[in-house]
Amino acid sequence: MTLPTQPLSPLDGRYRAAVSGLGEYLSEAGLNRARVHIEVEWLVFLTDRELFGSRSLDDAQKTALRALVTDFDQRAIDELGTLEATTRHDVKAVEYYMRAHLETLGLGDVAELTHFACTSEDINNLAYALTIAQAMREVWQPALTAVIDALATRAVTHRADAMLAHTHGQPATPTTVGKEFAVFVHRLRRIATRIDSTQYLGKFSGATGTFAAHVAADPAQDWPALSREFVTGLGLEWNPLTTQIESHDWQAELYQAVSHANRVLHNFATDAWTYISLGYFTQIPQAGATGSSTMPHKINPIRFENAEANLELSSALLDSLAATLVTSRLQRDLTDSTTQRNIGVALGHSLLALDNLRRGLDEIAVNGDRLAADLDANWEILGEAIQTVIRAEITAGRSSIADPYAMLKELTRGRRVGPDELAEFVNGLDIGDDAKARLAALTPAGYVGLADELVDQLL
Repeated sequence: MTLPTQPLSPLDGRYRAAVSGLGEYLSEAGLNRARVHIEVEWLVFLTDRELFGSRSLDDAQKTALRALVTDFDQRAIDELGTLEATTRHDVKAVEYYMRAHLETLGLGDVAELTHFACTSEDINNLAYALTIAQAMREVWQPALTAVIDALATRAVTHRADAMLAHTHGQPATPTTVGKEFAVFVHRLRRIATRIDSTQYLGKFSGATGTFAAHVAADPAQDWPALSREFVTGLGLEWNPLTTQIESHDWQAELYQAVSHANRVLHNFATDAWTYISLGYFTQIPQAGATGSSTMPHKINPIRFENAEANLELSSALLDSLAATLVTSRLQRDLTDSTTQRNIGVALGHSLLALDNLRRGLDEIAVNGDRLAADLDANWEILGEAIQTVIRAEITAGRSSIADPYAMLKELTRGRRVGPDELAEFVNGLDIGDDAKARLAALTPAGYVGLADELVDQLL
């Protein structure tokens, strides 16, 4: 038996609830609504200036025309689908859709100004710029901000919770849980600032970017100035020099920045997973949830594993978009047409990961007992502090020790050293009394430097 039609992508199936906000803008319907918006505003722009002897529309007529956008619904989606089935051209279908509704609205006398002097890419590039900007500002960026804020809250809450660090997977100079969260906050905020400054560019200059048709129709007009006014009036930045297409460089810059954010988030996801495996973070049981189908005791770190995988998928797509969209053969090829239809998929996998990370952060707790136990089991990490203090004492003329690093290496490398053995070693050192007292008072949990204070760098 054949299944009823099913979504092919899990983003439109299993994970739809987490990513549906992007569909408002980056779906085919969202793109078509934006195309109608561009066509409507271009018609209003031309008639407002009474170009080619057209009449200016009154407020009621403009409102009725703009309702094609504000009231865009399933009936409009279906109507455009029927038209495209005949035209086999998505933007031409939008033009015919506009013309039909102009007649219905009693605006048939200005119908010839629909899609006037436009190539399809004039409409498409502006529609994509608007929908991508809206998707980023209304959906993806708030989701990133929510994760950053959750990390920042953790940074402050756990700023003084000492934790054994691990460099190369081995015990190392301690840090604090909060300071490690703060590192990710700082990294992500820098990228978020770069994304916030994205220039969403638009072109509106005809078939090969020369305004040739415009000039042929009316050589007296300053068409570049009118183009700039129209594009900036939509809330976009004007690109004056293009081929038939807007060159997509701004898209490449944006996708590279989002991919960079993905990779930092991926780094956090793998770190969180590792801290869970070390027992530094415990997972809070969720009512009714199952960790393993056969091992009842398990709580699997699925939020971080899901995020890790989806961040990898997202970056793979974003990297491909950034690499391919900046190239178009001569003045135009259509490789970008099908490629850009995957922008929502690329951002969708990232959004799904952000959702999982935010929820994952709500489902973990810091295990203070395990942190303390690991610190107390690794007193040899104080070897760094001891040899550094000795070197300072040598410089100050208060010690005659020949090679403090070699001395501590001999004592600590590849072996465990307990507090009593370390205390005896410090007591026998040829160093000043103040330095000896400082070292004698030092513990792994207290050897965190300025980690607590460094969290204030976020404020």
